Amino acid sequence: MPKKTVKDIDVAGKRVLVRVDFNVPLDREGKVADDTRIVAALPTIKYLVDEKARVILMSHLGRPKGKVDERYRMAPVAERLKQLLDAPVRYVDDCTGEKAQRAVEALAGGEVLLLENVRFYPEEEKNEEKFARRLAELGDIYVNDAFGAAHRAHASTEGVAEFLPAVAGFLMEKEISMLSRVLTAPAKPFVAIIGGAKVSDKIAVIDNLLQKVDALLIGGGMANTFLKAEGIEVGKSLLEADKVDMAGGLVQKARARGVELLLPVDVVVAPAASPDAQSKVVPVGEIPEEFMALDIGPQTVQNFAARIKDAATVVWNGPMGVFEMEPFAGGTVAVARALAESNAVTVIGGGDSAAAVKKAGVADKITHISTGGGASLEFLEGKELPGVAALQDK
Repeated sequence: MPKKTVKDIDVAGKRVLVRVDFNVPLDREGKVADDTRIVAALPTIKYLVDEKARVILMSHLGRPKGKVDERYRMAPVAERLKQLLDAPVRYVDDCTGEKAQRAVEALAGGEVLLLENVRFYPEEEKNEEKFARRLAELGDIYVNDAFGAAHRAHASTEGVAEFLPAVAGFLMEKEISMLSRVLTAPAKPFVAIIGGAKVSDKIAVIDNLLQKVDALLIGGGMANTFLKAEGIEVGKSLLEADKVDMAGGLVQKARARGVELLLPVDVVVAPAASPDAQSKVVPVGEIPEEFMALDIGPQTVQNFAARIKDAATVVWNGPMGVFEMEPFAGGTVAVARALAESNAVTVIGGGDSAAAVKKAGVADKITHISTGGGASLEFLEGKELPGVAALQDK
């Protein structure tokens, strides 16, 4: 069911409480190191400013564990937002109570206030009703534009919606729309690429996608568990021994449904996951006992790229190897470039895959890069996200 958005309500002069996802990395000097998530929220913020709403932004930053932690103050985020908006952004060092109330009362239409880190309060993650009510007292309307936190049932993502009219921001609308499109009405052939370290993290996603895709490409550390299920020895590679039978079951399910399942046929191996390790390429059946598979090999890259080229829709979640280290980044970067060169609708499921696309320098050639790793994963599993469910239907 499509959700109401900021365009479906009158916001002029209203106090609009907006949950954004400004959980951004900070550098050693405490400045914002990557402003991708702030930039992603700008369309909603600018729209509200133009409509002369009184804009009150709230977010979490880091994991302060329910208490004030100076490292996770929102002040540097307010500074970066001010530069990006090219307009004043007020900041208050609390998110509820008298200080926050006074800061909100001082706002005129078209002005922006950023509240302090909501996770400085333990009640936030516990979704306590009283805390959600205190947050709600700051606004007349609630807008959730934080897709990256939509899988959390927290006070600022779900609880507040109990007390205020709740609608989606433009980023939230775009995320729901793109991810729903690939799950419910993908252009065919539909290809899914799943990687990452552990198959246990992705079982539910694979299971859900097997009902929809024409081909499933598996890489990363999790591929070792599938190779083991096929009777292939993987040396010292990362392996979830207790998930081998489950991986075998997913292979059988794919075959029974006529889904083409592509596993690595060659891998980049090394004695250890180290940037200066001596690496080499071997067929998957010849991984030496003392070596570990750390990336997909060139033939696998070719096989995957050929399948991507023929696709009309591609979803990618999880890297093909230990891409943070240069010797093992080749497979992940090659897959990113294959997506960029394809004519398909391409959707990247946040997290490491989004970082890989940026590393490959092709982010601008991808149809949609999700801002929420965990949220996009749960969405692709077919789960209802609390932060989305709490919003009003159109």
